[in-house]
Amino acid sequence: MKVDEIRERYLRFFEAKGHRIYPSDSLVPRNDPSLLFTGAGMNQFKDEFLGKVKGSRRVATCQKCLRTGDMENVGKTAGHHTFFEMLGNFSFGDYFKKDAILWAWEFLTKELGLKEKDLWVSVYKGDKEAHKIWRDTVKIPEKKILKSGEENNFWPANAPIDGPDG
Repeated sequence: MKVDEIRERYLRFFEAKGHRIYPSDSLVPRNDPSLLFTGAGMNQFKDEFLGKVKGSRRVATCQKCLRTGDMENVGKTAGHHTFFEMLGNFSFGDYFKKDAILWAWEFLTKELGLKEKDLWVSVYKGDKEAHKIWRDTVKIPEKKILKSGEENNFWPANAPIDGPDG
């Protein structure tokens, strides 16, 4: 499967779940002096996350991102790049963890056809609610649920202390 097909399937999947599809925002953020480049899909919705503005309650995007924070690893690992597209689905006061988790699982296993037995998940180490949903509702075996702290499970947006979580 090619990237274009994954992107299209993702956006259509969440559109069918009532999400409004937003275009990618600029790589140079507007009205945000705290960022040099757009490094995450949530950047264009920062004001929504902080409760400063109200827009659509359900949104899905494919955001073009540029990151420079780990340039020394680019080309040395398969997981480090400067430019990439980030798929994202967001809820602003509508659904929360359970629906987000169930839809992520549905997209991966039903829409993309990934085998459940091959998938592992990660949760923030203090997030008992997400852990319980993965274990008890989705039925992920305990050994396949990785608990991580801030250093591995949050992006540098001063989260989770000052938010918004990235």
